[in-house]
Amino acid sequence: MRRALACLAGLAALAAATSLQAAAPKTAKKPGEELRIVPDIEKRVAQFAPTPFSADLSSLSAEDRQVLDKLVEAAKLMNEIFLRQAWTGNPALREELKTLDGPHAAATREYFTINFGPWDRLAERQPFIGTRPHPPGAGYYPEDVTKQEFDAWLAKHPGDKDRLTSTVTVIRRQNGGLAAVPYSQEYAQWLKPAAKLLRDAAAITKNASLKKFLELRAAAFESDDYYASDLAWMDLDAPVEVTIGPYETYEDDLYGYKAAFEAFVTVNLPKESAALALYKERLPWLERNLPIPDADKNLNRGTESPIRVVDTVYSAGDTRAGVQTVAFNLPNDERVREAKGSKKVLLRNTMRAKYDQILIPIAGQVLDPAQVKDVSFDAYFNEVLHHELSHGLGPGTITVNGRKTEVRLELKELFSTLEEAKADVMGVYNILALIERGDMPAALRKSLEPTYVAGLFRSARFGVDEAHGQGVVAQLNYLLAKGALQLDAHGRVHAVSEKFPAGIRDLLHDMLTLQARGDYAGTKQFLATYGKPSQALRDAIRRLSAVPVDIRPLYAADK
Repeated sequence: MRRALACLAGLAALAAATSLQAAAPKTAKKPGEELRIVPDIEKRVAQFAPTPFSADLSSLSAEDRQVLDKLVEAAKLMNEIFLRQAWTGNPALREELKTLDGPHAAATREYFTINFGPWDRLAERQPFIGTRPHPPGAGYYPEDVTKQEFDAWLAKHPGDKDRLTSTVTVIRRQNGGLAAVPYSQEYAQWLKPAAKLLRDAAAITKNASLKKFLELRAAAFESDDYYASDLAWMDLDAPVEVTIGPYETYEDDLYGYKAAFEAFVTVNLPKESAALALYKERLPWLERNLPIPDADKNLNRGTESPIRVVDTVYSAGDTRAGVQTVAFNLPNDERVREAKGSKKVLLRNTMRAKYDQILIPIAGQVLDPAQVKDVSFDAYFNEVLHHELSHGLGPGTITVNGRKTEVRLELKELFSTLEEAKADVMGVYNILALIERGDMPAALRKSLEPTYVAGLFRSARFGVDEAHGQGVVAQLNYLLAKGALQLDAHGRVHAVSEKFPAGIRDLLHDMLTLQARGDYAGTKQFLATYGKPSQALRDAIRRLSAVPVDIRPLYAADK
């Protein structure tokens, strides 16, 4: 799982598309449909602040640098795979855009690159090129497939269920029906050379844990079985920290089944990582401390859960699209989580860039002026850390009507919405508990609440009217209803310290209960009740128009 702000779509670029004629690729339009480019395309590009990224490589040996170069080349191939996962028509459209001219041509190509396609990830996936609606199944399913057709096929062909719902297959029409095609076959053109690059890097490195992971992940690219390499990734401890493969399922809006390829090539910061080791030790206690009955807790889940603080050298694929990831918690495979827990990786240079360029300006616009000065990078860093730790806590494998299943499978397309909101709330709940326990400084309490609220508004900018955004809005509305937050006459938010902990506890209880029961209908009702943005929230978001929505990383490897 990664932070919701990395994968939500948003309000910031909402504008009616008016026509600007251009040569249209056949794959980008329906018969009789003219290609249009929104007239404010330059403003949309400007929402992403170009940010040069650098990492201190001075501690790396010549061998490590060779490994790093190989891994960056492998990561670039993930861009090509994800481009097709986002939409199978993207490669043809990209080629057509190369020949586009006119005043908006350069900005159109740039925004296509930022979004990995013609749909604006900051405007609820509305098209900024053409008028074709975004397919819910992205490039994973036939564009015309519906849930009714898919479910009906599974009902008639129960033996196909595992293959069709697998995280590592795409669905294609074959012989008048639906068939699952393994990733290793669909994306062989890029996975085979990526596997070779990983093996080349494995041959260079003398770090045993890195060598093992790279060899196993190369094999997984060819077999579609990622379990062994996920276990090896948990044990990875090397100067170069790499994450590469199919992980998150956010791009699949149809069911949330299909995993997208992504990559992070980073440099480990061992001193910073060691300073956070205490929290890994506290995970069993944090699980026991959750505000739900013991029967609903996941007391047997693995707790190795290493924590890494790193600087990003290169990112690719799913994580590069739209809003940038600041941290992640992987793997998502519940078998690995049950056996070993999960690894939390915090991208320090990405976090610092977002805090300085975005969070501080937002706080000045939406918070009670008396609380703006209390916002701190320390609180932001710890909230991100404990958000990621929280993905490894709470219900995962559950029993529904005597049937063993997973929360992810029961909540379907609502899972990521609730899970990301749960991690936000649980992160704050756990920090408060650790402060009370004496494991974190009491002074952090004063900065925790306003920093959390500013962070919610940052996420709310990425979309309050679509599914993921509902989870952010639900937090604000629930806490306002509980009196834990208050709005002043100017629409600025004040955190009410004496009511805030109880509000967070109650909200977390309700979210965890929905997960523990695998309650799809209840989750839908919860989001319908609390997930509707008020006019005050919309007005607050409008006040942020001058603040960049996110950063656009500029890596040396892209030159």
